[in-house]
Amino acid sequence: MHSEQLRRIIEARTGRAETIAEAAARRIRPKSLTGPSGKLMIIAADHPARGALRVGDRPMAMADRTDLLDRIVLALSRPGVDGVLGTADIVEDLLLLGALDGKVVIGSMNRGGLAGTAFEVDDRFTGYRADAIAAMGYEGGKMLMRIDPDDPATVSTVESCAHAVTELARHRRIAIVEPFLCHRGGGRLRTDLSADAMVRAVTVAAGLGSTSAYTWLKIPVVDQMERVAAATTLPALILGGEVSADPDGAFDGWRKALELPTVCGLVVGRALLYPPDGDVAAAVDTAVGLL
Repeated sequence: MHSEQLRRIIEARTGRAETIAEAAARRIRPKSLTGPSGKLMIIAADHPARGALRVGDRPMAMADRTDLLDRIVLALSRPGVDGVLGTADIVEDLLLLGALDGKVVIGSMNRGGLAGTAFEVDDRFTGYRADAIAAMGYEGGKMLMRIDPDDPATVSTVESCAHAVTELARHRRIAIVEPFLCHRGGGRLRTDLSADAMVRAVTVAAGLGSTSAYTWLKIPVVDQMERVAAATTLPALILGGEVSADPDGAFDGWRKALELPTVCGLVVGRALLYPPDGDVAAAVDTAVGLL
C-alpha cells in the first residue's frame, strides 16, 4: 500500500468518518451475484477478527494490516474474482481504497468465538447485523455455526444463526452459513471433518430460519464429498481452509467438488492470499480457472 493511500484511510477514520458511508453509497454494485461462469469466487478475509492470524507455521502472518490489504486488493483485481467476505474494518478499508466497485460484498456476522479460547464455540454475533448489511448495500452476510454436542453454549449460536438467516431474507440478502460439528480434545476445539459429521451439520444449517430462499452454505472438501453435497438442495460454496503444504492437491480437491451439482463456487482466504510460493496472483488465477 502506498503511503498516500494509508494516509487517506487514516484521515477518513480520524476526521471524516462519514466518508465510509458515502463510499458505500457510491459503490457500483455487481449486476449479478455470480460471474460469467455462473459460479461465485469470493476472497475470504474475516479471520483476524476472530484472533486467527496464523498461516501455516507463521503464527502472526495476518497481523500486518497494510500487507493483508495489499494482498486482498491484488486478489480482487484478478479477472474472475467476484468479491470479498470480511468484517467491517476490512470492508471499509477496501471501500476507502476504491477496491469494491462491481464486487460482491459479504459481511462477516459472528466473530465472538475467538480462536483458542474456552468460549470458542460460543460464536456470538459481534460483527455485521442484517439491517446494517442492507443499509450499506452489501449483497449478504456470512455466519459460522459450530455444533458441539457436549457444550450447552451451542444452542444460543444455532438460535442466533436462525434469526440472522430470517433477517437477511427479509432484506433479500443472501445468508452464507458455515456449519461444523466439533468437540473439545486436548484443550482445543477440534472440527469433525468426517462425511457423516458434515452431512449432519449441513442438514441442520439448511433448516435454519423461516425461509431458506436466500440461504447458501460454506463447506470444506471432505472424503465422500458427494454425500455431503447431496444432503441438501441449497447452493454450496467450497471453503479454502488452512494453507496446504500440497497446494496442487488442494486445487484438485476443489476442482472435483465443483463438479457436484449443488456446488456453486469458492470462498478462499489464506490459501490464496498467502500461498507457499508467495505468488498471490498466480494462486488466485489458478483457483479462478477451476470455475
